[in-house]
Amino acid sequence: MADKKGTKQVTANKKAWHDYFVEQKYEAGIELAGTEVKSIRQGQVNLKDSYCTFKDGELFVRGMHISPYEKGNIFNKDPLRARRLLMHKREIAALFGKTKQDGYALIPLAVYFKNARVKLEIGLCKGKKLHDKRDSIAARDAKREIDRAMKERHR
Repeated sequence: MADKKGTKQVTANKKAWHDYFVEQKYEAGIELAGTEVKSIRQGQVNLKDSYCTFKDGELFVRGMHISPYEKGNIFNKDPLRARRLLMHKREIAALFGKTKQDGYALIPLAVYFKNARVKLEIGLCKGKKLHDKRDSIAARDAKREIDRAMKERHR
């Protein structure tokens, strides 16, 4: 297959933006099997309840569901297995230090292809309280009303 340039987003974790304040974003590669890549190309990946953990100085994503490839037979892997993320050692050490602070978590935000390689965008996030979620919803609704009014005015 020819090496394609550019990026193509496969899926995004909209629930993460609702439940967390995203402080910083990072890009990481993922260690995958061939049938998992084919399944991701078909868009059969779900990030809804996924999160990142540290083990022995390595970073893993857990809860990311990649549906089994229908033509994969014996080569299919467990859809919910932990997958190792590929980042530089100093980046992992910095993220480990930041997540040990109060309230910070590493949450997958998006899966995309970058130059024919699967990448995962992870965010250093701080949890939202219920009143923060209500404020976000109110601000989004207000912006939507303003946009509607401006659109009507320009007709």
